[in-house]
Amino acid sequence: MVFDLTNYGQRGDALASPPFASLPMYDWPEVRDQTDALWSAIRLQLEKRGMEAPAALERGLDMEALWAAPGLILSQTCGFPYANGLAVRVTLIGTPDYALPGAAPGRYFSVLVARKSELPSSLAALRDLRMAFNMSHSQSGFAAPIRLLSTNRVVCEAAPIETGAHRASVCMVANGQADWAAVDAVAWEFAKRHEPAARELEVFARTPETPGLPLIASADMANRAEAIADAVDTAICNLDTAVARALNLTGLVRTKPEDYAALAAPLPITETLPALTSR
Repeated sequence: MVFDLTNYGQRGDALASPPFASLPMYDWPEVRDQTDALWSAIRLQLEKRGMEAPAALERGLDMEALWAAPGLILSQTCGFPYANGLAVRVTLIGTPDYALPGAAPGRYFSVLVARKSELPSSLAALRDLRMAFNMSHSQSGFAAPIRLLSTNRVVCEAAPIETGAHRASVCMVANGQADWAAVDAVAWEFAKRHEPAARELEVFARTPETPGLPLIASADMANRAEAIADAVDTAICNLDTAVARALNLTGLVRTKPEDYAALAAPLPITETLPALTSR
């Protein structure tokens, strides 16, 4: 799958006044103040290195428009769109480390969750159960579980439902609109803290780990990539302990574009989710 990036960076009047920044991927309302505190710390470090940085993060705009727009000084994207076309349009800064148990620094995985009262006994039991997924260009919510099912030769016959967000997937499984979902392990930690519906669910499997969600800047920031990475790393390492704990942040891993190359492999969607591709 290759994403059409023709119009990236050309949507929204707010994109006409760079530089700008966004940190949309784990920006839950319950930790918005902490996300703003993180940005303030990064901004201070950027300015110390002679770079202009906006006072506030962009919110409410099309994430995909932001990711490849000229003037982007920092954002976070998903590994799947990054590997499938975005990498040639942006500068990779690095990958935050969320200190996930069972994952190497800068890496993550998806947890497969279902209602505690109806836990699947195996992956094979998912054949007739309805999957909820956040969006089709999500590594953790869509690509990772498809690869896991394919590896185990599991075909899900029930029509899946697209929810728009990991949190929405958690809620749909909890209320019975879907039977299971694959959730970003970092988002699952947030859900356990902040989403009451998560109390109804339990993890029954996990996917292999992959590089976590990368931080990016626009292509015209390529010559400042190391300075931006240094600014981010310094900011994270000096965060107030309560802020760092609320965001699960521990540092920055200096990843390279080739670290994400495997995520561009074709997805066996038709073979694994035939009801999705037939509608």
